[in-house]
Amino acid sequence: MKYSSNIDEYTTNRKVKLGKNNDVSAAVNKGELLKDEKVLQSYCKNLNDYARSKKIDCVIGRDYELNRTIEILLRRRKNNPLYVGDPGVGKTTIVEGLVLKVIEGSVPNVLRSSVIYALDLGSLLAGTRYRGDFEERIKSIIKAIEAKPGAILFIDEIHTIIGAGSTSSSFLDAGNLLKPALARGTLRCIGATTYREYSSSFEKDKALARRFQKINVQESSVNETIKILNGIKHCYEGYHGVYYTKHAIKSAAELSHKYITGRILPDKAVDIIDEAGAYCKLLRNRRKIVNSRDIKNTITRITNVPCRSELEDMQRVKALRENLEKVIFGQEQAIESLVNSIKIAKSGLRNYNKPLVNYLFTGPTGVGKTELAKQLAKSMGMNLIRFDMSEYMESHSISRIIGSPPGYVGYDHGGLLTESVSNNQYSVVLLDEIEKAHSGIHNILLQIMDYGCVTDTYGRKINFSNIILIMTTNAGVFERSKNSIGFGYKNFNISDSEKVMEQVFSPEFCNRLDEVISFSDLNMDVILHIVDKFVQELKKQLAQKGISCLVEGKVNSYLAQIGYSKKMGARPIERLIEKEIKSYLAEEILNRRLIKGRNLRVYMNRQKDKISFDIT
Repeated sequence: MKYSSNIDEYTTNRKVKLGKNNDVSAAVNKGELLKDEKVLQSYCKNLNDYARSKKIDCVIGRDYELNRTIEILLRRRKNNPLYVGDPGVGKTTIVEGLVLKVIEGSVPNVLRSSVIYALDLGSLLAGTRYRGDFEERIKSIIKAIEAKPGAILFIDEIHTIIGAGSTSSSFLDAGNLLKPALARGTLRCIGATTYREYSSSFEKDKALARRFQKINVQESSVNETIKILNGIKHCYEGYHGVYYTKHAIKSAAELSHKYITGRILPDKAVDIIDEAGAYCKLLRNRRKIVNSRDIKNTITRITNVPCRSELEDMQRVKALRENLEKVIFGQEQAIESLVNSIKIAKSGLRNYNKPLVNYLFTGPTGVGKTELAKQLAKSMGMNLIRFDMSEYMESHSISRIIGSPPGYVGYDHGGLLTESVSNNQYSVVLLDEIEKAHSGIHNILLQIMDYGCVTDTYGRKINFSNIILIMTTNAGVFERSKNSIGFGYKNFNISDSEKVMEQVFSPEFCNRLDEVISFSDLNMDVILHIVDKFVQELKKQLAQKGISCLVEGKVNSYLAQIGYSKKMGARPIERLIEKEIKSYLAEEILNRRLIKGRNLRVYMNRQKDKISFDIT
């Protein structure tokens, strides 16, 4: 009995001790949970709380990406989605859409208790003075996420964790600290990065990259963007106190896609409706309706390019021939061919995978090839991007066009042609004297003329489908001049010229051209028109200074007769006017004898047979 009582006493004492230990253990666990929660509050944002507080807008579309994300999260191993796409394509929005689905309960049962935390890398790095501080914070976050059932860590710009927190003497960064937890499967993580950063940094860490399942996020189409804008416009209407019309929403998607380059839909379209709403809020009368005109004005302010509708573009095309014939003389057939091709392109009857126009202008120097391209850009309201191809005669000059390969000098600067077109997609690209360019550049142009795009050194597809591509050449001019009779357009045998063209350009290059336009030699009647054009430009320059100018007709005839050169075209006329007239006027203006309010008369002095001037 004594032995038995000792056992009972021992048992009773043991239970008391176990009770005390359980209380201590519960207290410790409670303290650990509070500590973990404090860590997550310090370095992460609880997106579920943001969604419950209505701080996350509704997400329209992206059903495939969301379903793919849920599918990956349900995996047993390597259940970590990684969004890869251009900036502004909507990677973070997809995560917000997942959060909304979790809150609504429209996910599988396994994920309904999920809590998504967004890592704040700035707060994580702030105040890490001593070695070990950063590592300790990362480990505490990983421990807190692992300890909380259903917790998912979201890292935006995930490429930044590679190298974050490391020193010159250590390779221990945030990426390496995440690998063990990812390998064990105790940490679920969602990442987002761009194509460039994925290939340049993230993908190089093979051990980290293989733990994630890549999801490509493509740019939204114009129609998808319209649906997105219609779905989220109530958020901006409530904020700005305005109403967006259907035409405004459609214009925001279409015109932002057309005029704002270097950015991605739907991000740029959302920015347009946001800024248009802010602009209407600033007006004194506080207009409540945002229409398509407000959208156009907003895009014009952002891009500094006049924003026109399709109807306005068609009006410009209708008047194009008349406008060109006012400033380009003696090249009626060339103008007609060019205008007809542009009409076909603008009417929507062209191949959309090619530039609007691929033309090669041939003819002697000074007959208006370059000038026609300039006036075309002016009449169509487009930018002119001009390249003198005599600067690209060497093989290494190809890198100047599309950019240097990785590891070479100039890689970070990009290519001159690709960057120019990327920033100005509605332009006239003029390649002067294309026959002087290296054959490798001709091969690059094959891809542009055939498919309407080219891949730059960063791997981006540069769109040329809205470009008017014009190339000029003097090839075959010598053979043409040998067989020409007089000044007429049709009075020469073009077979020899065509043979020279085939020698200079490859058959596949010639076959991709829409048309080869031959420019006529200039006769005396045309020269007189050109002289008059230069004289009228001089009068406008003087009128801006408040000086009235009268040029007699005999002066024009004299300039045409002296300055005309069949071999050199119209360029000597401009030089002759500078020598005979502008040099004298410059001297008089500088000496204050020709000032505002004075009258200038330019006439022919019969006795001296030269141009004279009279200032009153």
